Amino acid sequence: MSSVNTAIQLITREQAASNLAAASTCSPALARGPWDYDLAEALAGAPAYGPGASAADVAPASSPRQGQLPEEYKLASDAELDVRIRAAKAALGDRAVVLGHFYQRDEVVEYADFVGDSFQLANAALTRPDAEAIIFCGVHFMAETADILSRPDQAVILPNLAAGCSMADMADIDSVTECWEQLAEVFGTEPDADGRVPVIPVTYMNSSAALKGFCGEHGGIVCTSSNAATVLEWAFERGQRVLFFPDQHLGRNTAKAMGVPLEQMPMWNPRKDLGGNDEQALLDSRVILWHGFCSVHKRFNVGQIEKARAEFPGVQVIVHPECPMEVVDAADSAGSTDFIKKAIAAATEPTVFAIGTEINMVNRLAAEYPQHTIFCLDPVICPCSTMYRIHPGYLAWVLEALVRGEVLNRITVDEDVAAPAKVALERMLAARP
Repeated sequence: MSSVNTAIQLITREQAASNLAAASTCSPALARGPWDYDLAEALAGAPAYGPGASAADVAPASSPRQGQLPEEYKLASDAELDVRIRAAKAALGDRAVVLGHFYQRDEVVEYADFVGDSFQLANAALTRPDAEAIIFCGVHFMAETADILSRPDQAVILPNLAAGCSMADMADIDSVTECWEQLAEVFGTEPDADGRVPVIPVTYMNSSAALKGFCGEHGGIVCTSSNAATVLEWAFERGQRVLFFPDQHLGRNTAKAMGVPLEQMPMWNPRKDLGGNDEQALLDSRVILWHGFCSVHKRFNVGQIEKARAEFPGVQVIVHPECPMEVVDAADSAGSTDFIKKAIAAATEPTVFAIGTEINMVNRLAAEYPQHTIFCLDPVICPCSTMYRIHPGYLAWVLEALVRGEVLNRITVDEDVAAPAKVALERMLAARP
C-alpha cells in the first residue's frame, strides 16, 4: 500500500491531467512542500495551519512560525534525503533520539526510533538517558511535554516550528483564566462538607504547557485519551465538578460512558459571558466542556459508518473518542490510538475494520496487518494539517545541524510554567487505569 503522501501526489497529477476537481483529497496543496506554506505565512505576515483537516481553523497570531528551509533541502530528492538522514543518525548515534507520532507521514516515521502517541513518546525519550537531543516529529505541545519531562541538559527539537495543533490553540491561558474567575464568582472557592472543592481543572494532553501549568497550580490534572475516565474519577473524588478543556468530544464521550447525564455537561464558549450559560446550569453541572475539537476527528459522521456497514456486513467500526458523540455511539468501540492499534493486533481471524482516526495511522495499520481489510471511514484523504508540516527535508536539516554541533528549533518551557505543569503530569502518571 502506498503512503498517504504518495497517494496525494498521484491524485494531484491525475487532477492536473484531467483538469477535473479532485474529490479524493481535501486539498491538492498537500502535494506541495511544507516550505511553500512557511513562505506564504511570511509573505502574509500571519500564521496558518496549512492545507489539510485544520485548514479552516484560524491560527492565533502568536503561533510559532518556521523560517525558510535552506534550498538544498527543498531541492533534494527523496533518495538523497534518505541517505543524508541515515548518515546523520549514524554519526550522532545514541546522542540523538527521533520520536515519530502515529499521525506522521510514513516518509518521516521510517526514521523514528520510537513510534507512538504523544505521551508514549514523551516517556520513550526518558529511556534514552544518553541522548543529548530529542527530535520530536509531532506537534508543538508534544515537544513542550517532552521538554518538561526531560533533563535540563537535553535539547528537544521540533523540525518545523509551524507544526502546531488547532485543538490545543482553542483553549489559551488567558481564556481559561477568565473562565476560572467567572466560575469562582458562581461557585465560590470553599469546599463542601466532604472536602471537595467547587471545580477541578482537567486538561487533555493536547494542550499548551501553560494550561498544564494552570492545572498544576489549581489542584488539577492532565489526561490522555486512554486514561480520561480514570482521571475524571480522580477529579470527582476531589471536586464537585470538572472544567474539561480543550476537547469537548473526549470530555463528553468519557463522562457519558461514566453515567454523567448530558444535561449536566454544559458547554463553555469563551467568547460569551459565563460561557453562554446561566448560573443554574453551571451550578447543576458535573462536567463543564470547553468549546474545542479536533478538526481531523470532527470529519467523521454516522453516514460513513452506515455506508461501511452496508458495504461490509460484520465490519468492526473503531473510532477515536475525539469524534463527535453520535459517531462514538454508532461505532462498535472507541479508544485511543494505542487502543485502536491493540484491537487490530488482537484480532485472530481475518476481519474488516473501519477506523475513525487520522489517515496516516489507518494506512500504516492496513500495511502492517494485510490479513485484515482496514480502511478509513472518511473516504477523502485529509491528513492532520499540522502533522503534515513535518517533512524529511526538515528532519535532515535539524539532524545535520546536530552533527555540526548546532541545535536548531529547540523547544524550551520556562521553569515557572514547567514546574506546575510537571506536577499535573505526575498526577496523571499516578492515576493509572
